[in-house]
Amino acid sequence: MAYPKNYRYTKEHEWINVEGGLATIGITDYAQHELGDVVFVELPKPGAKIELGKSFGTVESVKAVSEIYAPAAGEVIEANGELQNTPEKINTDPHGAAWLIKVRLTNATELSGLMDASAYEAYIAASGKEASA
Repeated sequence: MAYPKNYRYTKEHEWINVEGGLATIGITDYAQHELGDVVFVELPKPGAKIELGKSFGTVESVKAVSEIYAPAAGEVIEANGELQNTPEKINTDPHGAAWLIKVRLTNATELSGLMDASAYEAYIAASGKEASA
């Protein structure tokens, strides 16, 4: 899997893409592969505040329920409503149509602590658990 070069990544396997002050957040292909078939997603409502490193929702698969952690702080502008009816989209398009939330960032400097695509690919390779697409 090629990870989008313009995204930033966390060690907890979330991604963030910032365009014009708004950030889109989702989970990586590696994360969805590890989870298996996604059956439910719980996301915050618009207006909710998220904090750097804190859980803002969950992804439930046939294997487990996993917390989703905020790669940056901000206010939720939109949650991906399509995932309520079709959570399995996370398994087929985790870096595109299966984005989780859109956020107005409160501190864009928080992004400096995140990995770029090549660093993230090295991180998952070093973990010894490289997911095969």
